[in-house]
Amino acid sequence: MFVVGKVTNGCEWCNVVIMITTKDNETLLVSLASLLPGNWFVATPTLAVDDDEVLIVGTLSAQSPGGGEPSAFREATRKERMKIADRLEVIAKRSIAWGVRVNDEVTVFTSLSVPVMTRLRITEREVLDTLVSAGVAKSRSDAAAWCVRFVGQREGSWLSNLRDTLEGVSKVREEGPSLS
Repeated sequence: MFVVGKVTNGCEWCNVVIMITTKDNETLLVSLASLLPGNWFVATPTLAVDDDEVLIVGTLSAQSPGGGEPSAFREATRKERMKIADRLEVIAKRSIAWGVRVNDEVTVFTSLSVPVMTRLRITEREVLDTLVSAGVAKSRSDAAAWCVRFVGQREGSWLSNLRDTLEGVSKVREEGPSLS
């Protein structure tokens, strides 16, 4: 499941794109709000959560550690981010990754590269092999990742509509009858 949420150090702590229903994820959001230093981010961080990882992305300003420059922020906050990640990994039961936003550009510091098994027919393999032969990708795996990034960049509004639809489905499920 893909979840995007917002976390703050104050009263309002959660604004999710797909409803978070497990107590572990709710605990994660509350814990993150209590652990983040108030001077790190100017806006509430967003969370992207899947089965393997939680990606925390905060928006920097000139008053952020490192003067609003991503690599300087990364170095200035490394020890504290790792302490926070260690505590959150126990709650989330998944790896914690960090990133920052400056203007419209997101820089991700750490993120898992998770293998994904798929079965492809010859015409689909030809697409990957063409990308490798043309030097666009180093391997079929790299070519498949390139294709996913390409779709994500070119079809962002469609994917956003799909996520909104999934949010509606999640809400309807919560409102429905229980089997227990």
